Amino acid sequence: MLKERLLVLIPLIPAAVALVVAGGWLFTIAVILMLALAGWEYWRMFTRGGYRPSAFILVAGPASLAVLRYFYKFEFVDIWLVVVLFITLAIHLFEYEAGSQTSALDFGISLGGALYLGWLGAYFISIRNIPHGEWWLLLVLPSIWIADGGAYAIGRHLGFHKISRRASPNKSWEGYIGGLVTAAICCPLIAMMWQLRAPEITPIKGLVLGVILSLVCILGDLGESMFKRYFNIKDSSNLIPGHGGIFDRIDSWLWAVPIGYYLTQFWK
Repeated sequence: MLKERLLVLIPLIPAAVALVVAGGWLFTIAVILMLALAGWEYWRMFTRGGYRPSAFILVAGPASLAVLRYFYKFEFVDIWLVVVLFITLAIHLFEYEAGSQTSALDFGISLGGALYLGWLGAYFISIRNIPHGEWWLLLVLPSIWIADGGAYAIGRHLGFHKISRRASPNKSWEGYIGGLVTAAICCPLIAMMWQLRAPEITPIKGLVLGVILSLVCILGDLGESMFKRYFNIKDSSNLIPGHGGIFDRIDSWLWAVPIGYYLTQFWK
């Protein structure tokens, strides 16, 4: 399993870095596809659990919000929300009239998924479009990767006290602390390298960012694990060999990018 995961990561990481550096429409299209696929996986999970959320809302909703964020930043989001609310309720009302017994719950599932994936996921575009956004994003995402790697390495050998026995029983407090320490050591070093291109990215900011993301973003991971445990599935899909689905990969990122974005605004 570890070998398969590494074989996938070898081409995947350079491709992701290239997209972040490229920015513009190329990066935006990648984000749109990523969020649309995550929306499809979210729909797939709940459908397998006996619910009938709207695939259209869960795929088109996050994708359209990413497009809106690219062109207009935070403008017109109120209009987007009104339109999505209206369309979502109309879809599930028609489903109810057609005989669906879960339409009331499906309305919340569809709307919640579209907002969660779309609103948070659109911050990939927000942070990339700030000055030196490519370097900020290449600090935010590695912070998560490093913390995850440190948590896995420490938790695998020293993890005895479980963080979440129901949602993710393999995660331990020892691993969590190991990930936090690893990020606190490595993130300032990454920031020091990026400071050569973006002077505002200092080692102190790298330390603060790494520590905050390591402390908080595990909740995104546990939240997605809660969905999977509820429906008794291992992965959101099998789109990425050895890694599961897109949602499995971006669960923590969805928390990291808005936090990273607002920290950069605070540091202006």
